[in-house]
Amino acid sequence: MALKDFHLKQKALQLKRFLMGSAGRKKREVTNAKKPSWMMPAVSHGYYTIEAFKSPSGYENSDSDFVVVQREQIEELELWFFGVFDARIGDGVTKYMQSHLFDKNPKESHVRAKSKETMRKAYLGARAKTRESAEETHGVGSVSAMVIDGEKLVLANMGDYRAVVCRDGLAHQIGSRNNQSGKRHWSQRFFKGNAASTRQSKTSDLVVGAERVDSDTEFVILASTGIWEVMKNQEAVNLIKHIENPQAASECLAKEASNRMSRGSISCLVIRFD
Repeated sequence: MALKDFHLKQKALQLKRFLMGSAGRKKREVTNAKKPSWMMPAVSHGYYTIEAFKSPSGYENSDSDFVVVQREQIEELELWFFGVFDARIGDGVTKYMQSHLFDKNPKESHVRAKSKETMRKAYLGARAKTRESAEETHGVGSVSAMVIDGEKLVLANMGDYRAVVCRDGLAHQIGSRNNQSGKRHWSQRFFKGNAASTRQSKTSDLVVGAERVDSDTEFVILASTGIWEVMKNQEAVNLIKHIENPQAASECLAKEASNRMSRGSISCLVIRFD
């Protein structure tokens, strides 16, 4: 009888361990689960453009910029694509992104893993086609951003167009060695152009970077040459950081650049995380 009781107790103990183990596994699964949508930062945006100044010589008489805002839902993932593009290159970038990412109905894991590489290839391909067509590449530039589920930010800029991120009131630019905070490092790559002169090479540089969006990330400015030729990164951030409406913020930046007699095309887009 004692032996029988021992076996029953042993089985009960094994069952208890099994149930505890299953509960532990379930607990870990919940811990690693995706955050619910209400925990993600809300993404809002606004943009404003002013046509380029045209001198009598026609030097500044280039095609106007265009702005792209696109939202995609891929499975449970929300994907935003934003861009301020020079008309000579922007169409190539947007078409590549559409055909190689958005139209392919990719898995969430593919979007998270390949978004940066897809952006890089889109820019390199568009730049190559511009050169093949023998178009004037002086001043050609573009800047774009992907926001993945409000958690990941992928940025690309080429030429004198620029993306600036405001984190905790400070301006940060991918590819800049003068960022004011050393806490955060972009995962970034540089791709040089093959132009003959130093100045042409500089204007054709491509920088692609990615980082996570956290509680310090306030907003992103995507803007063309006309903004950055008359104000510095931190100056632009200081000008609009108190403006919660991104549409009003982008208009404020554009009009300030115009008031400062900027001669380039003025286009800016502000993405805010709330």
